[in-house]
Amino acid sequence: MIEEKIDITIQELPVHLKREVLDYAEFLVNKYKLKRKKAVKKTFKFDWEGGLADIKDKTTSVELQHNASGWR
Repeated sequence: MIEEKIDITIQELPVHLKREVLDYAEFLVNKYKLKRKKAVKKTFKFDWEGGLADIKDKTTSVELQHNASGWR
C-alpha cells in the first residue's frame, strides 16, 4: 500500500526532483545500516563468566561489592 503511494507520488515529480528523492532514500538506507551495525557491535558478552571462581570460597559477594566500590 505505502509502496504504491510512493511510486505514484514519485511519478508526478520532474526528473531533477526524482534524483533528489533517490539521493535522500539512499541516505536513509545508509543511515539505517550504520545504526544497525553499531547495535550489533554493542552486544553484551559473558566472556568474563567464571573469572572469579578461584576466590568464591575466600570472599562473599558483599565483600566483593565493597572492594569494587573502592576501585572506582
